[in-house]
Amino acid sequence: MAKKIVKKRKLKVFNFLLVLIILVGLFFGVKFYLDIPVKNIVVKRTSYLNDDYILELAGIKNYPHFWAVSNSRIKKKLEASPYIESVKVTKSFFHKITIDVVESRALFFDTTAGKVVLSNKKKVKENEYTSFRIPRVINYVPDNKYNKFIKGMNNIKEDVLEKISDIEYQPNDLDKDRFLLYMDDGNMVYLTLTKFKMINYYNRVLSQLENHKGILYLDNGNHFQIKE
Repeated sequence: MAKKIVKKRKLKVFNFLLVLIILVGLFFGVKFYLDIPVKNIVVKRTSYLNDDYILELAGIKNYPHFWAVSNSRIKKKLEASPYIESVKVTKSFFHKITIDVVESRALFFDTTAGKVVLSNKKKVKENEYTSFRIPRVINYVPDNKYNKFIKGMNNIKEDVLEKISDIEYQPNDLDKDRFLLYMDDGNMVYLTLTKFKMINYYNRVLSQLENHKGILYLDNGNHFQIKE
C-alpha cells in the first residue's frame, strides 16, 4: 500500500503578527477614543442659577469621559431640582454637551417663611448658587389667598417684576383681595388678585406721569393720585 504524504503547512508568522498588531491597534484606538473627556459644556437659558450648580447637580463638573455620560441620567438629576421645570440634553461633535434649562420662575421672597417662592409653588432658601431680583412680601398672606396670589405674580412680566421692591397684603372693607405694591421709583400701586395683569401696563402709564410720584389705583378704577 502506498504511503499517504501529509504536507505540513508553514505558519505564516508575518501575517499572524500583522493581524495581531491591527487588532491591538484597534483596541487601543477605540479605548483612547472612549476615554476622551467632555471638552465643552454649554448651559443655556438660565437666569438665576449659575453654571456650577447645574454641572455639580448633573454630575459632570469634573468633565468625565464623554461616552460615559448619559443624557437621560443628566436630565433626571436636573429635573429633580425645585429650581428647574424641564431640561433638554444633547451631545454633538468635538465632545460637546449642551444643557438647555427651563427654570422655575422666582416670583417673590416671603418674609414670613424666610424663603423664595417659585412659580411651581415650591419654597426654597437662597444659596450661593442662586441670584434673584424679586420683590419681598412683607406681611402674612392668608392661606386661602396664597395660591391665587402666586398665580397673579406669575402673570407679571419680568421687566415689571424687577421694578417692584415690596408687596403688602392690605385688604379693606370692600375688597379682601387687595395688595399694595411699592415700586423702586417711589410710586405705589394698589391691585386686587383679579387685576394683577394690569401692572404689566406700568411702564406705559409711567411715561404719561411726567415724572410725578404718587399712588396708582388699579384695584377700583384706573386713576393716579399725585403726592404733594
